[in-house]
Amino acid sequence: MAANKIAFDLVSPEKLLLSCAADMVTVPGTEGYMGVMAGHSPLVSTLRAGMIDVEIDGKDDRYFIRGGFAEINPEKITVLAEEAIPMTELDLAVLDQRIKDAQEDEIAAKTDAARQRAAQMVDDLKLVRAAF
Repeated sequence: MAANKIAFDLVSPEKLLLSCAADMVTVPGTEGYMGVMAGHSPLVSTLRAGMIDVEIDGKDDRYFIRGGFAEINPEKITVLAEEAIPMTELDLAVLDQRIKDAQEDEIAAKTDAARQRAAQMVDDLKLVRAAF
């Protein structure tokens, strides 16, 4: 692998979606988006719904994820996503339906914690929608 690259694996419950050497990977951490490059400090982070941006030789591959975990070390980043869909395959109508469903979940939530989770999902999905 080239000196400035970081190995990246994107794994969903169904399959390995991507395994490559990237210049930089941006992931939606629970505290905000973070960029990861070769030499990054070791870290394990939960991920929220949002977009993963994988920069490879000046081109970007983007994936929608619905949460998960990222395991980072200086040589590699592995994302275990609850769900991952290439942005090229994400249908706007499907995304709009997910936003509507999340809004309904927020209204129907029985606890403050569930209401907060649903509200965060609505916000995260709207950010992905705005990226179209």
